Amino acid sequence: MQWTDEAIILGVRRLGEANVVLETLTYNHGRHLGLVRGGRSSKFRSTLQSGNRVKVMWRARLDEHLGSFQVEAINLRAANLLDDRASTYALGAVTTLLCLLPERERNKYLFTATELLLEALVENGVSIDWMCEYISFEVRLLRELGVHLDFETCAGTGEKDNLCYMSPKSGRAVSMGAGEPYKAKLLALPQFLTADFDADSQIATQDIRSGLKLTSYFLNRHIFEVRAQDMPFERERLIKIWDSDQS
Repeated sequence: MQWTDEAIILGVRRLGEANVVLETLTYNHGRHLGLVRGGRSSKFRSTLQSGNRVKVMWRARLDEHLGSFQVEAINLRAANLLDDRASTYALGAVTTLLCLLPERERNKYLFTATELLLEALVENGVSIDWMCEYISFEVRLLRELGVHLDFETCAGTGEKDNLCYMSPKSGRAVSMGAGEPYKAKLLALPQFLTADFDADSQIATQDIRSGLKLTSYFLNRHIFEVRAQDMPFERERLIKIWDSDQS
Protein backbone atom coordinates (compact mmCIF):
# COMPACT_ATOMS: atom_id res chain seq x y z
CA MET A 1 0.00 0.00 0.00
CA GLN A 2 1.32 3.45 -0.89
CA TRP A 3 0.01 6.97 -1.42
CA THR A 4 1.29 10.56 -1.48
CA ASP A 5 -0.63 13.52 -0.08
CA GLU A 6 -0.32 17.00 1.40
CA ALA A 7 -0.70 17.24 5.16
CA ILE A 8 -0.79 19.58 8.14
CA ILE A 9 1.20 18.28 11.10
CA LEU A 10 -0.91 17.91 14.26
CA GLY A 11 1.62 16.36 16.62
CA VAL A 12 4.60 14.10 17.16
CA ARG A 13 5.01 11.22 19.61
CA ARG A 14 8.35 9.70 20.50
CA LEU A 15 8.76 6.02 19.67
CA GLY A 16 12.00 4.49 20.88
CA GLU A 17 15.31 6.33 20.83
CA ALA A 18 15.29 7.54 17.24
CA ASN A 19 11.81 7.33 15.75
CA VAL A 20 8.52 9.23 16.11
CA VAL A 21 4.88 8.65 15.29
CA LEU A 22 3.68 11.61 13.22
CA GLU A 23 0.02 12.66 13.42
CA THR A 24 -1.28 14.64 10.46
CA LEU A 25 -4.41 15.97 8.82
CA THR A 26 -4.14 15.04 5.15
CA TYR A 27 -6.10 16.41 2.23
CA ASN A 28 -7.28 13.10 0.79
CA HIS A 29 -6.93 10.66 3.69
CA GLY A 30 -8.15 12.56 6.75
CA ARG A 31 -6.37 12.37 10.09
CA HIS A 32 -3.59 9.88 9.55
CA LEU A 33 -0.65 8.58 11.57
CA GLY A 34 2.62 7.10 10.42
CA LEU A 35 6.09 6.21 11.66
CA VAL A 36 8.96 8.53 10.75
CA ARG A 37 12.23 6.65 11.08
CA GLY A 38 14.97 8.86 12.51
CA GLY A 39 12.35 11.53 13.24
CA ARG A 40 14.12 12.62 16.45
CA SER A 41 17.27 13.62 14.57
CA SER A 42 18.27 17.24 13.94
CA LYS A 43 17.46 16.69 10.26
CA PHE A 44 13.73 16.72 11.06
CA ARG A 45 13.71 19.23 13.92
CA SER A 46 12.35 22.21 11.97
CA THR A 47 10.07 20.13 9.74
CA LEU A 48 8.19 18.01 12.28
CA GLN A 49 6.50 20.90 14.09
CA SER A 50 2.75 21.21 14.65
CA GLY A 51 1.12 23.48 12.08
CA ASN A 52 3.67 22.95 9.32
CA ARG A 53 2.42 21.93 5.90
CA VAL A 54 4.27 18.97 4.42
CA LYS A 55 4.16 16.43 1.65
CA VAL A 56 3.96 12.87 2.95
CA MET A 57 4.41 9.50 1.31
CA TRP A 58 2.78 6.71 3.32
CA ARG A 59 3.73 3.07 2.91
CA ALA A 60 2.46 -0.07 4.63
CA ARG A 61 2.10 -3.75 3.81
CA LEU A 62 -1.61 -3.66 4.72
CA ASP A 63 -4.03 -0.75 4.88
CA GLU A 64 -4.82 -1.31 8.58
CA HIS A 65 -1.14 -1.08 9.59
CA LEU A 66 0.41 2.07 11.10
CA GLY A 67 2.77 2.34 8.16
CA SER A 68 5.64 4.77 7.68
CA PHE A 69 5.88 8.32 6.40
CA GLN A 70 8.49 9.97 4.25
CA VAL A 71 8.17 13.72 4.84
CA GLU A 72 9.07 16.72 2.69
CA ALA A 73 8.61 20.32 3.88
CA ILE A 74 6.25 22.65 2.01
CA ASN A 75 5.51 25.50 4.46
CA LEU A 76 7.39 25.68 7.78
CA ARG A 77 5.09 28.30 9.25
CA ALA A 78 5.37 27.08 12.87
CA ALA A 79 8.64 29.00 13.26
CA ASN A 80 6.75 32.26 12.56
CA LEU A 81 4.28 31.65 15.39
CA LEU A 82 6.46 30.56 18.28
CA ASP A 83 7.72 34.06 19.16
CA ASP A 84 4.23 35.28 20.05
CA ARG A 85 2.55 33.74 23.10
CA ALA A 86 -1.03 34.12 21.89
CA SER A 87 -0.22 32.74 18.43
CA THR A 88 1.61 29.77 19.96
CA TYR A 89 -1.43 28.82 22.03
CA ALA A 90 -3.74 29.47 19.09
CA LEU A 91 -1.73 27.05 16.96
CA GLY A 92 -1.82 24.51 19.78
CA ALA A 93 -5.58 24.90 20.19
CA VAL A 94 -6.24 24.30 16.48
CA THR A 95 -3.98 21.26 16.12
CA THR A 96 -5.07 19.68 19.43
CA LEU A 97 -8.76 19.96 18.57
CA LEU A 98 -8.16 18.40 15.16
CA CYS A 99 -6.78 15.33 16.92
CA LEU A 100 -10.39 14.63 17.97
CA LEU A 101 -11.31 13.68 14.41
CA PRO A 102 -11.73 10.01 13.63
CA GLU A 103 -8.79 8.46 11.82
CA ARG A 104 -8.68 8.07 8.07
CA GLU A 105 -11.96 9.79 7.24
CA ARG A 106 -11.50 12.16 4.31
CA ASN A 107 -12.37 15.80 5.01
CA LYS A 108 -11.10 18.13 2.32
CA TYR A 109 -13.23 21.02 3.55
CA LEU A 110 -11.76 20.96 7.05
CA PHE A 111 -8.23 20.61 5.67
CA THR A 112 -8.71 23.72 3.53
CA ALA A 113 -10.38 25.64 6.40
CA THR A 114 -7.48 24.77 8.70
CA GLU A 115 -4.92 25.83 6.13
CA LEU A 116 -6.63 29.22 5.69
CA LEU A 117 -6.94 29.66 9.46
CA LEU A 118 -3.24 28.98 10.07
CA GLU A 119 -2.15 31.25 7.22
CA ALA A 120 -4.31 34.04 8.65
CA LEU A 121 -2.69 33.46 12.04
CA VAL A 122 0.77 33.92 10.52
CA GLU A 123 -0.30 37.10 8.73
CA ASN A 124 -2.45 38.82 11.38
CA GLY A 125 -1.90 37.11 14.72
CA VAL A 126 -4.75 36.63 17.17
CA SER A 127 -6.95 39.52 16.04
CA ILE A 128 -10.71 39.88 16.52
CA ASP A 129 -11.22 38.78 12.91
CA TRP A 130 -9.02 35.73 13.49
CA MET A 131 -10.93 34.81 16.64
CA CYS A 132 -14.16 35.06 14.67
CA GLU A 133 -12.80 32.59 12.11
CA TYR A 134 -11.51 30.35 14.89
CA ILE A 135 -14.97 30.12 16.46
CA SER A 136 -16.45 29.25 13.06
CA PHE A 137 -13.75 26.56 12.77
CA GLU A 138 -14.86 25.10 16.11
CA VAL A 139 -18.48 25.06 14.94
CA ARG A 140 -17.44 23.17 11.81
CA LEU A 141 -15.35 20.75 13.86
CA LEU A 142 -18.32 20.08 16.14
CA ARG A 143 -20.38 19.25 13.06
CA GLU A 144 -17.76 16.79 11.85
CA LEU A 145 -17.86 15.16 15.30
CA GLY A 146 -21.63 14.74 15.06
CA VAL A 147 -22.80 17.87 16.91
CA HIS A 148 -24.83 19.94 14.43
CA LEU A 149 -25.66 23.43 15.68
CA ASP A 150 -28.56 25.09 13.87
CA PHE A 151 -28.19 28.84 13.33
CA GLU A 152 -30.79 29.02 10.56
CA THR A 153 -34.22 29.16 12.23
CA CYS A 154 -35.75 29.70 15.63
CA ALA A 155 -36.36 26.46 17.54
CA GLY A 156 -39.66 27.77 18.87
CA THR A 157 -41.23 29.70 15.99
CA GLY A 158 -39.34 28.70 12.85
CA GLU A 159 -38.60 32.33 11.99
CA LYS A 160 -35.26 33.27 10.47
CA ASP A 161 -34.91 36.83 11.73
CA ASN A 162 -33.72 38.32 15.04
CA LEU A 163 -31.90 35.16 16.13
CA CYS A 164 -29.95 36.11 19.23
CA TYR A 165 -30.02 33.12 21.59
CA MET A 166 -29.00 29.46 21.47
CA SER A 167 -30.71 26.62 23.26
CA PRO A 168 -28.15 24.62 25.27
CA LYS A 169 -30.43 21.57 25.10
CA SER A 170 -31.28 21.40 21.40
CA GLY A 171 -28.34 23.29 19.90
CA ARG A 172 -30.79 25.42 17.91
CA ALA A 173 -31.09 29.19 17.57
CA VAL A 174 -33.87 31.10 19.34
CA SER A 175 -35.29 34.44 18.27
CA MET A 176 -35.36 37.49 20.52
CA GLY A 177 -39.12 37.35 21.01
CA ALA A 178 -39.29 33.65 21.76
CA GLY A 179 -36.20 33.63 23.96
CA GLU A 180 -36.66 36.77 26.04
CA PRO A 181 -38.67 35.07 28.85
CA TYR A 182 -36.02 32.33 29.12
CA LYS A 183 -32.84 34.28 28.36
CA ALA A 184 -31.24 33.41 31.71
CA LYS A 185 -31.19 29.77 30.61
CA LEU A 186 -30.06 30.40 27.02
CA LEU A 187 -26.66 31.04 25.46
CA ALA A 188 -26.01 34.30 23.62
CA LEU A 189 -25.72 33.82 19.85
CA PRO A 190 -23.22 36.17 18.16
CA GLN A 191 -24.50 37.54 14.89
CA PHE A 192 -21.42 36.50 12.91
CA LEU A 193 -22.58 32.88 13.20
CA THR A 194 -25.99 33.56 11.66
CA ALA A 195 -26.79 33.29 7.96
CA ASP A 196 -27.78 36.94 7.49
CA PHE A 197 -24.59 38.42 9.01
CA ASP A 198 -23.08 41.21 6.91
CA ALA A 199 -19.40 40.37 6.39
CA ASP A 200 -18.57 44.10 6.38
CA SER A 201 -20.03 44.60 9.86
CA GLN A 202 -17.72 45.26 12.76
CA ILE A 203 -17.38 42.42 15.23
CA ALA A 204 -17.42 43.44 18.89
CA THR A 205 -15.28 41.94 21.62
CA GLN A 206 -18.42 40.74 23.40
CA ASP A 207 -19.43 38.81 20.26
CA ILE A 208 -16.17 36.87 20.47
CA ARG A 209 -16.70 36.17 24.16
CA SER A 210 -20.23 34.93 23.44
CA GLY A 211 -19.01 32.74 20.59
CA LEU A 212 -16.29 31.16 22.74
CA LYS A 213 -18.75 30.52 25.55
CA LEU A 214 -21.13 28.88 23.10
CA THR A 215 -18.58 26.53 21.51
CA SER A 216 -17.03 25.80 24.92
CA TYR A 217 -20.39 24.63 26.19
CA PHE A 218 -21.01 22.22 23.32
CA LEU A 219 -17.43 20.96 23.17
CA ASN A 220 -17.53 20.19 26.88
CA ARG A 221 -21.01 18.66 26.90
CA HIS A 222 -20.79 16.49 23.80
CA ILE A 223 -17.08 15.80 23.34
CA PHE A 224 -14.85 16.16 26.39
CA GLU A 225 -17.23 15.14 29.17
CA VAL A 226 -18.28 12.07 27.19
CA ARG A 227 -14.62 11.07 26.85
CA ALA A 228 -13.82 12.00 30.47
CA GLN A 229 -11.26 14.53 29.19
CA ASP A 230 -10.49 18.13 30.03
CA MET A 231 -10.67 20.99 27.57
CA PRO A 232 -7.26 21.37 25.87
CA PHE A 233 -4.85 23.46 27.93
CA GLU A 234 -3.79 25.42 24.84
CA ARG A 235 -7.35 26.53 24.16
CA GLU A 236 -7.86 27.65 27.76
CA ARG A 237 -4.64 29.67 27.67
CA LEU A 238 -5.54 31.25 24.33
CA ILE A 239 -8.89 32.47 25.71
CA LYS A 240 -7.29 33.83 28.89
CA ILE A 241 -4.58 35.71 27.01
CA TRP A 242 -6.97 37.10 24.42
CA ASP A 243 -9.48 38.17 27.08
CA SER A 244 -6.74 39.82 29.12
CA ASP A 245 -5.50 41.73 26.07
CA GLN A 246 -9.01 43.15 25.53
CA SER A 247 -9.24 44.58 29.08
